[in-house]
Amino acid sequence: MDGANCGEVEIAMIAVPAGFSPQEYLALEHDNAVRHEYRRGLVYAMAGGSDSHSRLSINVLTDINLHLRGSDCQFFAGDVKVNYADAFFYYPDAFVTCDPRDLEDRYVKRYPQLIVEVLSPSTEEFDRGVKFEDYQRLLSLEEYVLVAQDQRRVECWRRSPQDGWQSVIYEADDAVVLESIGLTIPPAVLYQGVTLSAA
Repeated sequence: MDGANCGEVEIAMIAVPAGFSPQEYLALEHDNAVRHEYRRGLVYAMAGGSDSHSRLSINVLTDINLHLRGSDCQFFAGDVKVNYADAFFYYPDAFVTCDPRDLEDRYVKRYPQLIVEVLSPSTEEFDRGVKFEDYQRLLSLEEYVLVAQDQRRVECWRRSPQDGWQSVIYEADDAVVLESIGLTIPPAVLYQGVTLSAA
């Protein structure tokens, strides 16, 4: 399928008001080379990312891999879905689950404790807004991390039993602390190979 047709399919899917059932979405996704996310009946084709987006995702996953080696936790890149009931199926850039119930399904995970999204101009508003609201419905989720790709800036949202979700921002030379898995990532490691804006 060429790029023009992909664009037409994406627009048509977004425009369907009644949309798809979760079962129809999963059937579509199972044999489709193009990944789609699902939210409350609407299906969205996922656009490709930049080289910086890809490199940041790889850097995060590399450190998580080394840190979790030998543990019972699993980590995934952007090709495994996170799901809550019939509400949504998303593909986070990186996430970790340590819940044994997530061993039951090879394609869908429902109990992540850490989710990382690398921000893009086209998705930042959605990642900060609607998607974060959706992710908060996952009671297993302890930490939601937003990584900027044009500057050294990482925002960690952490769930507190007493105060709800609290934000901590790491900038410039700050090491990024992922409390949910006990991992600290130096900024030079996280942003290795990433071209930052001149500002």
